[in-house]
Amino acid sequence: MGIIEKIKEIEAEMARTQKNKATEYHLGQLKAKIAKLRTQLLEPPKGSSGSGEGFEVTKYGHGRVALIGFPSVGKSTLLTLLTGTHSEAASYEFTTLTCIPGIIHYNDAKIQLLDLPGIIEGASEGKGRGRQVIAVAKSSDIVLMVLDASKSEGHRQILTRELEAVGLRLNKKPPQIYFKRKKTGGISFNSTAPLTHVDEKLCYQILHEYKIHNAEVLFREDATVDDLIDVIEGNRKYMKCIYVYNKIDVIGIDDVDKLARQPNSIVISCNLKLNLDRLLAKMWDEMGLVRVYSKPQGQQPDFTDPFVLSKDRAGCTVEDFCNHIHKNLINQVKYALVWGTSARHYPQHCGHSHVLHDEDVVQIVKKKEIEEGARGRFKSHSTAPARISDREKKAPLKT
Repeated sequence: MGIIEKIKEIEAEMARTQKNKATEYHLGQLKAKIAKLRTQLLEPPKGSSGSGEGFEVTKYGHGRVALIGFPSVGKSTLLTLLTGTHSEAASYEFTTLTCIPGIIHYNDAKIQLLDLPGIIEGASEGKGRGRQVIAVAKSSDIVLMVLDASKSEGHRQILTRELEAVGLRLNKKPPQIYFKRKKTGGISFNSTAPLTHVDEKLCYQILHEYKIHNAEVLFREDATVDDLIDVIEGNRKYMKCIYVYNKIDVIGIDDVDKLARQPNSIVISCNLKLNLDRLLAKMWDEMGLVRVYSKPQGQQPDFTDPFVLSKDRAGCTVEDFCNHIHKNLINQVKYALVWGTSARHYPQHCGHSHVLHDEDVVQIVKKKEIEEGARGRFKSHSTAPARISDREKKAPLKT
């Protein structure tokens, strides 16, 4: 029996099992078995080099956004409108067969947008080119899930389920669970919050399913069984996702208003070019990009080419700004002068941990510059000739 058949058999058993207090331990073990099998499904077969056919493209710019959706929902048209890159669009499905990149120039930043082939139900099991599409999506900063506003809401649920099956968690935060394997000492189970979904016995059974007999587990929140399994697997990626409902020009205004009020959702029309500026602004906010302008000493700030930092990837402190310029620069920095919304007064002397805001201006002051300035002032005082007035020359000496 193959891995896919085993997964379907366990899913059928879970569907037959009633959910109550007596069966929660059995269901927890079944969930752990499915998670292990899905991890094996994503691994390359033994003996292969792992270099299968794919369409990964080189990263470029200050961020990467992936377009994911069913065939013929408008992904290629959206790429052409936002980037100017031509991506073939037609009235039949699977027009796009490979990954087509484009560059969005927005707020003095360059954002790479990837048009991926449409995925179908069962993509997590290898149907179509689902595995390659999802692999590229994992390497992105955020995901734009393009949906047809005229179709049912079930498309969004199907896509979310397919992405979660391969370890992508959309618009979720990592669970507050501390887990560490040990060589000896058995299993240590503790919690700092009241638990309603997992108890000590269920945790032991799930760990034994993974053949883990020595570990330390600490729950800092009321997490679920799925959260515990995600922490044990350790290969989950938590990403932000924007649900883009296209083709709003073919539905009523009441339906448009209902879709627009859903969380993390944007309604657009590629045909009429409606609300595309709102989509770009939403994308910018979700990516957490921050523009920082540099100011050389004694000169005006350079507003033509900003340094673009990311809140989620590298951080936005003064130290992160210095590392973005050069990895050894932070060792030479004494402090920074900051102008902008993050400063209390202009300019503000800030240390390495100061958090920068968008469109801040930063001037780096090095330790060597301070020492040279101090030596220059000391030299000017010590070597300057003393000026003695005529009155002091004629005055008698005091004894």
